[in-house]
This record gives sequence, structure tokens and C-alpha cells, in this order.
Amino acid sequence: MSTSSPLNPAAPPFLPAITSLPTLSDAALTSTLDLLFEPSSDLHNLALPTMHTLSFDSYDELISTIRDVLLAVAGALSDPSSQDRTPDTKDQEAKEPLLRILSAHPRLGEKKVDSALSRAEQANLRSGGDSEEVLAQLAALNKEYEDTFPGLRYVVFVNGRGRGEVMEDMRRRIARGDYAAEEREAIEAMCAIAKDRARKLLATGPAAAVGR
Repeated sequence: MSTSSPLNPAAPPFLPAITSLPTLSDAALTSTLDLLFEPSSDLHNLALPTMHTLSFDSYDELISTIRDVLLAVAGALSDPSSQDRTPDTKDQEAKEPLLRILSAHPRLGEKKVDSALSRAEQANLRSGGDSEEVLAQLAALNKEYEDTFPGLRYVVFVNGRGRGEVMEDMRRRIARGDYAAEEREAIEAMCAIAKDRARKLLATGPAAAVGR
């Protein structure tokens, strides 16, 4: 059994056994959340009480629970009569913690991506090398998206899709112009990414060896 820890930056990333989560320190739990979702102190504040008090049978179940909490928060902060408009200043301030969680993932096509997991997930977007023209198009679409949906960042589960397909999805969502729908799509996407990361990490990490 490996003695490497998710707190040791020199060790390969791995997830602790799901049944151990309620017994782990806050530092170990935040390290686990950062692997799955990207670092976010707001997500730590939201998820840690659940991780300390509830037991889960799988990481899929944990991530689905966090997704449901995020969707509930987004729904509670949305005005049902104005789903397609940008929140006003008061609404925006109330949404700030949620928006920071949804903006934790790097922008698609960014040259500097700190997370090794995010770099791997965006590999198809970089295959063959990105010309300056393609990078400029992605940057322009990211800006247009963020101008259309202030406080949000475009998030998608790439899942092997290439640049053209992802850029077309960006254009579609910009044209739709539905702020509340974007919040929901961002939550679903970041949780789909987290489930994919969990599956891959569990297939290669110490927990996989212990379970064999």
C-alpha cells in the first residue's frame, strides 16, 4: 500500500478511500476537493460539512451530492421571472461565492494552465499545435462569453471533443443568452469533469490497488 498523501505535492495525485472521508482532516478533504474540482475556498466552505458528516459509497455519489447542493444554491439565488437576464448588482453580490466556484476551472485555450489534470483534459484542443489565429478566436469567444454572462466562465466537459465542436458550443450558449441556464450547465460540466477525474484517479491510484 502506498504511503503517499494527497497533501504531498511531490507524490502522484490520488484519492483517499471514499469510506475514510469523514475521518480525514480538513486539509486532506480540501486537497481531495481540489483534485476533483480545482481549488476553491468557497467550495471548501460549502462541501466540508457534508464530507465530515455523511458517508458515501462512491465518489460518484459524493460528486452528485455536491452537484445537487450547487444546483439548489443556484436555484435559490435565481429570480424565476428573469431567467434569461444578467443578475442585477444585489443579485450578483449574493451569487459571488457560487460564481467563484464556477470560475475555478481555467479558460479553454489559455496558454498557462497550472493544473496537470486540466491540461490533460484540454489536450484535444491543443492537438497539432495552436496557431495564433486559433488562440485569438478562443480568446475572443471567452471574452464574448464573459461579457454576455458577467461573473461566469465558460465550462464544458471536453470529453475528447475537438476545438471546432467546443467553439460551436460556446457560440450556441452565447446566442442563447440564458444566464440561469449557464449556471446550471457550468455546475453539470464541472461535476461531469470531477466524476471523470475520480474514475481515472481511482483506476491508477493506491485505492485501486487496495481494492484488488
